Amino acid sequence: MAQNNNTNNWRDKIYVIIFEANTPLGKLFDEVLIVCILASVLVVMLDSVSWIRRDYEGLLYVLEWFFTIIFSIEYVLRLISVKRPVKYATSFFGIVDLLTVIPTYIDLFLPGTRFLLVIRILRVLRIFRVLKLAKYVGEAELLVSAIKASSRKIIIFLFSVITLVVILGSMMYIVEGAEHGFTSIPKSIYWAIVTLTTVGYGDVAPQTSLGQALSVVVMILGYSIIAVPTGIVTVEMAQAFKEHVTTRACHDCSAEGHDEDAKHCKFCGSAL
Repeated sequence: MAQNNNTNNWRDKIYVIIFEANTPLGKLFDEVLIVCILASVLVVMLDSVSWIRRDYEGLLYVLEWFFTIIFSIEYVLRLISVKRPVKYATSFFGIVDLLTVIPTYIDLFLPGTRFLLVIRILRVLRIFRVLKLAKYVGEAELLVSAIKASSRKIIIFLFSVITLVVILGSMMYIVEGAEHGFTSIPKSIYWAIVTLTTVGYGDVAPQTSLGQALSVVVMILGYSIIAVPTGIVTVEMAQAFKEHVTTRACHDCSAEGHDEDAKHCKFCGSAL
């Protein structure tokens, strides 16, 4: 019995350090891990530059394994400290944590295949380490909840924009025609999207006076439309910030973002 209590205490201490951000050790753990994540992503990007990879291949290889071992230990400790390791392993961040280490091990067991396209893609998956940053930013949970709350409004907005570009593209196809580069309605819709979003590649441009007048209308609409989704998400974010949440994490499912006075996890129902 005493041995079980010691094991549970050891697991609880690891859990508090890894999953809680409101303790000195928890904050230090998060800060060190953020630095490691940023540094490892930098190593991946530098490894894609040919002359850097040629001149510093050995150093990049050592650094990659150094970060892989750190993230592997972190992943194992997370699985050990939670009460439901399978639930964490199949969660979004659990999958991301696995993706941050598995490409390096695959490259180890399949030597000589790193130049194959599939292996290259797996190695580039290490860039997903940047997603690990999300759970160390306190406002990330609020941003996600605001986007979820405004998803229906944004979907309706996007449907309206799609309808608008189909109409505008079709009108431009009629006005300009194939002789001015608008060879089909899909290509004309492509022009409408590029113009409405104020990107303006310039690969297709109206030549007639009527077409240019229509393009001016599309440009002005673009400036007006860009502000709409920003306003929708901003309102929901303001509402989310009113509801104060903490960094407390559930011991069972490791979910965060609970209210200050919450006694049970709002995701799995376990006692906090």
